[in-house]
Amino acid sequence: MTVTGRLVEYVRGSRFEDIPADVRHEAKRALLNIVGCALGGADHPAMDITMAALGAYAGPPTAAVLGRRERFDPLLASLLNGISSHVHDYDDTMPGNYIHASSPVASALFAYASQNRVSGADFLHAFILGFEVVARIGNATYPAHYEAGWHSTGSIGVFGAAVAVGRLLGLDAERMTYAIGLAATQAAGIREMFGSMGKSFHPGRSAQSGYMAALLAEKGFTTGRLPLEAPRGFAAVTAASYDLARIVDGLGQDFDLRVNTYKPFPCGIVIHPTIDACIQVRERNGLTADQVEAVELRVAPLVKDLCDKKAISVGLEGKFSIYHAAAIGLGRGKGGLAEFTDEAVADRALQRLREATTAIGDPAVGEDNVVVSVRLKDGRTVGMKLEQSLGNLARPLSDAQLEAKFRDQTTVIPPAETEAAIAACWGVAELDDVRTLIGHCVPGGRA
Repeated sequence: MTVTGRLVEYVRGSRFEDIPADVRHEAKRALLNIVGCALGGADHPAMDITMAALGAYAGPPTAAVLGRRERFDPLLASLLNGISSHVHDYDDTMPGNYIHASSPVASALFAYASQNRVSGADFLHAFILGFEVVARIGNATYPAHYEAGWHSTGSIGVFGAAVAVGRLLGLDAERMTYAIGLAATQAAGIREMFGSMGKSFHPGRSAQSGYMAALLAEKGFTTGRLPLEAPRGFAAVTAASYDLARIVDGLGQDFDLRVNTYKPFPCGIVIHPTIDACIQVRERNGLTADQVEAVELRVAPLVKDLCDKKAISVGLEGKFSIYHAAAIGLGRGKGGLAEFTDEAVADRALQRLREATTAIGDPAVGEDNVVVSVRLKDGRTVGMKLEQSLGNLARPLSDAQLEAKFRDQTTVIPPAETEAAIAACWGVAELDDVRTLIGHCVPGGRA
């Protein structure tokens, strides 16, 4: 059987009761996290711009958007959910391929479930399957696909959205193959968009495109039958090297949700070690920003490649600046949403710290490590080497920390609805209709 065929067979044949209990719980953690992120980003200017630009072209307003009163057609709702859930760069990330799988998959599913009755168990199962498809295609094409400049959350997230919605639609094997093919031919998203609204467009568009792929496939819109593995298929076209066995090996036994991570800081994951370490250096030595003369960071070469932005002017750029990461850690001792606003980037004390910071790419430093050396104005030098940053697999956020993160972001719905939404995320598998959860996440409660 072909790689695509085996993937289709698994997605169609999987049974919810066969999903291990720990994987189900991790899926609930991922849903809790992504719903919180969507609520946190629901009032971002990127959302208002998208609604103003595209709202007049939308179909009948039958689908809810998480965190908004407005309703749109489900395809536009998918796009908006994806933008809001990723715009702060606070969503979960797989450190093995740097994909944010939850955003495109959940964004499409929530749009579908707001228009159609879906049980919580079916919703959670479809999410798990979509997440797994994204992870496996990502693993098979990493690092070549990412290094070529693709933003894998967009270019690979589309597959997860397509199979997740396709699963809820009950697509047969032929039509599920078409859904994957239509996803492959819509794969898009480039890393040049990092530090702009364009980055959040990627998971939104992949959610929308994946949803559309499933709808077209349902009606019999045909595609090539080997979209992943053909000589001109997704892998060969978008990655200089790849290992297709990683898509199918261990299907149904090994789950990448087990190696998913949740961000304590709303920015690119590769600068988390620097924020974490600089906070610790500040706290251990009782430092204030005005004591710092110069900062040297030794980071993995990938960090320099992704986040070598020093002359920044807006908050979104700060999310991909290793220099801003050091500045907020040393200057403020925290890295919350307020540290990645336009106002924070313009803060003169933080500007001075960015300018005083040097970052060196060092192949001996791992991607989750950093070596920080701070020279103080009194002549002393302090610093540390961080082996593992907060939020990674060795130091994961607890369920309680994820709940606190959810509450911290959620300002668009009342506190009582926030608590109800948290409870509904944990109890999603027992819901008769996912619109119960969605209703808690929509101002005014109309799912």
